[in-house]
Amino acid sequence: MDLLRLVAFDPEDLSVISAHLQDSLLQVGDIAYLPKERRFAIQVRRYDWEAATPQRRLTCMHFENVTGVRVRGIDRSNTDAVLNLLAIAFEEKDAPSGTATLIFAEGGAIQVDLECIEMQMKDTGPVWAAESRPSHEDQLQTAERP
Repeated sequence: MDLLRLVAFDPEDLSVISAHLQDSLLQVGDIAYLPKERRFAIQVRRYDWEAATPQRRLTCMHFENVTGVRVRGIDRSNTDAVLNLLAIAFEEKDAPSGTATLIFAEGGAIQVDLECIEMQMKDTGPVWAAESRPSHEDQLQTAERP
């Protein structure tokens, strides 16, 4: 597969990118908020769901028109800590503005306030074999318990 490059300008576009970024791994140190540039960016090791064999790709993504960022459940001082990105959700507040929420395993989240959705995702290079295919069986079994 060629390098993937996607842009989002509305919630539907963002949901497509979210699906491609599901189960991406990143270190806390790979997160950057640049308030003067009004940009929020991360570098991830994206699991390539479309590949025939399990593999990961180095991928960057960023939001433009950022008005604020809030972090919950993530120790920002531990820059080597690994996070597992589960999804990116969007809640519209006063169209076209709203909040994109990056949801991580273990309950962490980053909320990115946006004037409007303008987000890009791009594979940037290296591809390597993944140890295994991500599974959500443990999460499904926990959700099924009363």
